[in-house]
Amino acid sequence: MECNYVLIKTEIGNEVLVASHIRDLDPRAKVIPSPRGLKGLVLVEPSIEKEVLAKLIKDRVPEATKVIVAQKCVEADPAKIAEAAADIAKGIINASDSFAVRTTRRGKHSFTSIDVNVAAGSAIQEVTGASVNLREPDWVVAVEILRDLAIIAVYPGSEEWRKFGRGKKIVRGILRKVSVGQIPFLGPLDACREMGARVGRGVQNFEVGEYVVLLDKPVRGEELAAFLEGLKEGIDARYEIQRRAYTGGAWRTPAYVYEIYQFVRARSNEPIIVFEPEGDYVLDRVSDLTELFRRKRVNMLFGSRVGVPEGIYRFADLVLDIAPGVTLSTEFAVPAALMAVLQALYPWLSGEES
Repeated sequence: MECNYVLIKTEIGNEVLVASHIRDLDPRAKVIPSPRGLKGLVLVEPSIEKEVLAKLIKDRVPEATKVIVAQKCVEADPAKIAEAAADIAKGIINASDSFAVRTTRRGKHSFTSIDVNVAAGSAIQEVTGASVNLREPDWVVAVEILRDLAIIAVYPGSEEWRKFGRGKKIVRGILRKVSVGQIPFLGPLDACREMGARVGRGVQNFEVGEYVVLLDKPVRGEELAAFLEGLKEGIDARYEIQRRAYTGGAWRTPAYVYEIYQFVRARSNEPIIVFEPEGDYVLDRVSDLTELFRRKRVNMLFGSRVGVPEGIYRFADLVLDIAPGVTLSTEFAVPAALMAVLQALYPWLSGEES
């Protein structure tokens, strides 16, 4: 059946606020915040053209995270949803197009969202001849299930915000090639541990290939131990979050301790980049960076309260400055450098280098 609904998704807690704004736009509309007791939704039966109201909401209500204009409403049953979706699609989607079915199910049912995706996708393919593209579809077929009611809409894929797609290159693989070496922060034990935890979270956030604590002189054992304890704590904490969040699995950055001069000797056949204020600005050496990252592993060296010894500069392929005139604290130096390098490498990573 046809239905005169606009469904708005919003942050939980904003339902009544969004409903109030919509009533200002269409005072005679029937506006239901949290329909059927479902948080994060506002269901509207407008008194004006639903497409007109939807555009007004998009233009004037930033609290509305998504605005869906219903094209059909059916009973929440996979077969009926598939039939309705195919009926809508055959007038919009061509054989040369691609599409994806996105189902959000709310309430208890004898079927899953995947069941709906499969049934609707098969029915749409049968009537249109279009191909399925889950990542960057030309068209999105949205199925919003509100307990016993299914709202179906079709809209261009260009209206869909995606973490990936639109030519974006996933960079986690290139970061695995990076070995970060850094002189540790030493001093009061509580400060050592806290700094170690911050550094650990930073390097694990980027999932670099390894983190090496580099010693340039004898240090007090208890200070180094406190830093290492904090480092492990930070790596573990961030890794647990990534492990739960990443569908493809996460990489736990291993940590080592090495004497800095022996480290440089051992890696003399690999690219070495020193990050210190005496170096060249990162974006002035993009082509050189790109060539170094074509290699199997790249070593990036950092100081902390003390800088990388200048004698090592002679053995480095590049000496770079991240932010000329700005002194970065120990915990920010590595993440800032990695961000700068990724920005410099992006034309190469995305295949756009000249």
